[in-house]
Amino acid sequence: MSTTAFPSTGTPATATAATGIAPGAATVGTASGTAAPTRTPGSTRTASTVRTVGVGRALVRYDVHEAAAGESGPPLVLVHGTGSGGAAVNWGTVVPRLTAAGRTVVTPDLSGTERTSDDGGPLTVEALAAQVIAVIEDAGGGPVDLLGFSMGAPVSAAVAALRPDLVERLVLVAGWAYTDGDEYLRNLFTLWQRLGTHDPAGFGRSVTMTGFSRRFLNAIGREEVEALIPNMPPTPGTLRHVALDLEVDVRALLGRIRARTLVIGCARDATVPVEHSRALHAAIDGSAYAEIDAGHVVFFEQEDVFVRTVTDFVARPAVPAPAGP
Repeated sequence: MSTTAFPSTGTPATATAATGIAPGAATVGTASGTAAPTRTPGSTRTASTVRTVGVGRALVRYDVHEAAAGESGPPLVLVHGTGSGGAAVNWGTVVPRLTAAGRTVVTPDLSGTERTSDDGGPLTVEALAAQVIAVIEDAGGGPVDLLGFSMGAPVSAAVAALRPDLVERLVLVAGWAYTDGDEYLRNLFTLWQRLGTHDPAGFGRSVTMTGFSRRFLNAIGREEVEALIPNMPPTPGTLRHVALDLEVDVRALLGRIRARTLVIGCARDATVPVEHSRALHAAIDGSAYAEIDAGHVVFFEQEDVFVRTVTDFVARPAVPAPAGP
């Protein structure tokens, strides 16, 4: 396993024939086998509080998980991806490790999740970004370190672009900027919509097949794979997220990001192919890039590597990124 590094360059990443990894990027998690991650013992859990904030017609719930020891930096806000299970499904095992590292962690549940209520209308990146902004302000204001996964990546990018005063460091994980320009991505989300309406079991199986790498699925075995399938049922909220996934286009906002940024790509990602992460890196001036040898749900497949990559980056001085032209 190589040493993680965070080069600061806006140069487009080009895959090498030997490794499939962008030159100069961090190559991490390259062990030949993958096992289910070891779960953090319950003794590491820290105190948390549930709060709510009104944003337009939505009542957004979020959790504040206190740092286990002295604070080692600003609060870290984690923005979940697609799925009505929201923050608990994405961050349940990661939060205790981040609080143990001295971070207060804030985990909002955005519209479309089971814990947040709204009018049930169509979602937009801008509307969800407004919810994240309201959570940051309600939790005490910025600047914070902000991390977005999958659908949460374009939402977090929009937050950093629209409210640079609130974001000190930005981490975009397995994200993308524009759906309609990739026929694979557009067709996958369209398939999810149709399966969600007509074949809920098929929806769960498709999400599992694309969410995890083939290597990981074979390593954990059939019983564990079958147990994963019901984890993201096609609830109305989940399908609202999928409809938003089809409409994502934050290209015009990327040039406005001034926070120190790390883009994390997943080399075996069959949901959002890794080329999208490389394109985000190329589009954000001064951004750093790391690539982890995992499928889309990287924090499950390579939890140790994911946590180390994030904590190493947010521990670095947050020198502002270069101003754009």
